[in-house]
Amino acid sequence: MSDQDAAAPDPADMTPVILEALKAAAAAHGVHEAVELKGVYDEQWPEWYAAHMTKTFADAGYRLVRSA
Repeated sequence: MSDQDAAAPDPADMTPVILEALKAAAAAHGVHEAVELKGVYDEQWPEWYAAHMTKTFADAGYRLVRSA
């Protein structure tokens, strides 16, 4: 077993991490729409969420790794 394999989290353990990140993203996106977009519906919300989640996970030390 490599060091990388040993560090891989159990996918079930990631569920609460992802859930909390999604809740935080939803709250932040509400502020983004209200303040930056002045109440206008964000047509680009998938892109915004992807960028926000990428930064959130990177800042927390997570990274996506595709398994073979």
